[in-house]
Amino acid sequence: MILVTGAAGKTGQAIIQTLANRGADVRAFVYRSDYIEPVKVVGAREGFVGDLQDEVALTQAARGCHAIYHICPNMHPDEIAIGQRVTAAAKQAGIQRLVYHSVLHPQVEAMPHHWHKLRVEEMLFESGLDFTILQPAAYMQNILGGWQAIVSQGVYRVPYPVETRLSIVDLDDVADVAARVLTEPGHTGALYELAGPDNPSQSEVALLLSDLLGYPVKAEQISIDAWTEGAKKAGLGGYQIETLVKMFRYYEQYHFEGNANVLGWLLGRPPTTLRTFLETYISTER
Repeated sequence: MILVTGAAGKTGQAIIQTLANRGADVRAFVYRSDYIEPVKVVGAREGFVGDLQDEVALTQAARGCHAIYHICPNMHPDEIAIGQRVTAAAKQAGIQRLVYHSVLHPQVEAMPHHWHKLRVEEMLFESGLDFTILQPAAYMQNILGGWQAIVSQGVYRVPYPVETRLSIVDLDDVADVAARVLTEPGHTGALYELAGPDNPSQSEVALLLSDLLGYPVKAEQISIDAWTEGAKKAGLGGYQIETLVKMFRYYEQYHFEGNANVLGWLLGRPPTTLRTFLETYISTER
């Protein structure tokens, strides 16, 4: 049995589904009881309702499992403390393997949610556990968050300059790697950067969308103020907004580029390109 924390989110569900397809039994750790049915639909054998800040609940959830895949909720202000509790629970429950879902370039102190993940990575080095750390880039799926404006207005909006180059990766590729390192030997002590083969500027993303959709799509930078208003309406909290704004400003100054070699080696095939991802998505929408 493999325990997946943060299981109700898109990352957790993708990993559960891939593990289930490989025949693995998954226990999904979720925050609310109404999340149990969705995770079972994608393949979880069991659901466990608990709080990631409750070490007792984490220990109970981990009992009977041989591995944990730990996903902390995105931009959680207490990620370091949660990492401590998950690590302690793993030890108390006699867990053999812990795989941590980190982020590409956690060394960047200017982005707090990256820096916090680096502190959790350091914790794992000192834990004595059999660990693996995955460091994925931003997901290609994030582009779909603005799909309505893309198809109805021909505008792809981003809160940083359109010249900004960002490494992106298909979440399905990440889930494939996660399942491999959880179910195959040979990954103890590894830190794997998971970046796709594309590091496009936002203008290049818009050009690709134009080509695939058959009509012009323009990349457009929106102001931080406008983005913040939209984020508030969407229900993001102050800490999350502040953290994301710092990330956007880092992107603006330094870009955010990775390399796909490690991902390709782990997959045993070429990683998914942005073109292939978008072609597949558009074909299902039409």
